[in-house]
Amino acid sequence: MRIGGLQKCSLIDYPGKVACVIFTQGCNFRCPYCHNRELVLPKYFGDTIPQDDVINFLERRQHYLEGVVITGGEPTYQADLLDLLKQIKQMGYSLKLDTNGSCPDVLQEIIACGLVDYIAMDIKTSFEKYSKATGVRLPVERIKESIALIRGANVKYEFRTTVVRPFCEFEDIHKIVVELGGKQAYKLQPFKATEKIINPNIQSIDQFNEHEIESWKAKI
Repeated sequence: MRIGGLQKCSLIDYPGKVACVIFTQGCNFRCPYCHNRELVLPKYFGDTIPQDDVINFLERRQHYLEGVVITGGEPTYQADLLDLLKQIKQMGYSLKLDTNGSCPDVLQEIIACGLVDYIAMDIKTSFEKYSKATGVRLPVERIKESIALIRGANVKYEFRTTVVRPFCEFEDIHKIVVELGGKQAYKLQPFKATEKIINPNIQSIDQFNEHEIESWKAKI
């Protein structure tokens, strides 16, 4: 398992739980607006953290932490993800998985084995614009399959979209809501530029603010 970072305590990444966050290194997407290039682009990779070190840390913190969040990069892109999940689950932690939904076969196995308690999936934009938003050619059927798997699983979940021009606008959000059926846990978040985004040119584009996005929610 390529672990690129460890946040030892978080009060916001796992709703309702005190958790730590494990960042996996590597991703199959190249979203131009991604702010974690050190976890996506190999030329920015730092040293990895040994998995045994992370497990030892979790064993010592069992009386203080309630949950563990696995995020990335893209966790389901890791060949030995299930092994890590099983080790953590055996310690009694609640597990939350953040994913881009590109590997439904992996998600299906994780769900079937009962290895996660919460899944948060990013829906990048409307399906016809997916390649533009992710920087790769990917059959959107995989994304649709992951959505269906998560909706049918006996776990807590949420879908979420980062609203960022020119990849995602109101029309795209409306299409996503229609696809989801309007009954799902779906969150919108504004794009916030950092110095570490994959394509720095995005910073020069005027973006939607929180007020505008809130008005979309009311309109929808």
